[in-house]
Amino acid sequence: MNEFHYHFRLPDAADELFVVQLDSTEPAQPERLPEWTRLEFHQCPNCPLDRTKVSHCPMAVSFVRLVEVTGKYHSHDTVTVEVATPQRRFLKTTSLQNAVGSLMGLLSATSGCPRSQFLKPMAQFHLPFSSEKETIYRAASMYLLAQYLVDKHGGKPDWDLKALHGHYDQLQLVNAAMVKRVSASSERDGPSNALVVLDSMAKLLQFSIDEALADMWPVFESYRSELEQS
Repeated sequence: MNEFHYHFRLPDAADELFVVQLDSTEPAQPERLPEWTRLEFHQCPNCPLDRTKVSHCPMAVSFVRLVEVTGKYHSHDTVTVEVATPQRRFLKTTSLQNAVGSLMGLLSATSGCPRSQFLKPMAQFHLPFSSEKETIYRAASMYLLAQYLVDKHGGKPDWDLKALHGHYDQLQLVNAAMVKRVSASSERDGPSNALVVLDSMAKLLQFSIDEALADMWPVFESYRSELEQS
């Protein structure tokens, strides 16, 4: 089974394990859904879901246990996290907000939220604790591969990444609303600041992805040489 295991060693030495199954068509839901997960509670202004048909925000639902476990800690508290996949393991000691943000990014992409659906292919190749440059590289690579496949299947590809900018515009609205939801449910700022970090990354991707990709041109020296010789 294709899944990620996030094992947290929290500041009070408590151990918590979070399992995210990537191939599940129905993400697991907690037995009790708190009020802050109801769709109309700080509902995103760009939410396409119908309140008469969907009772709870899918992204909020995916965050419930993580928020309940980490909501009593400060964002700057130190945690140790081990992430295990069928292929490899990652180990990092970092701030709570960075650790929670890494897992929230994965949960967001697999939650079923229509506004984060474009990130779902990245979840299949999730890279815990990725840097800004790694995230930009992965997001652009994923999107361009998607356009190649769209082209091969007879669609009209977006080689200029115009729609990708639009996706991140929409995601920023979601992140802002999710911060309000999570802040209302947490004793301290650990989970909400993790969302702020994710939102900062979304803003960075939206405003600097073209410039950042241009800066990566020297990395592709072998392709540059072929271009110059042609």
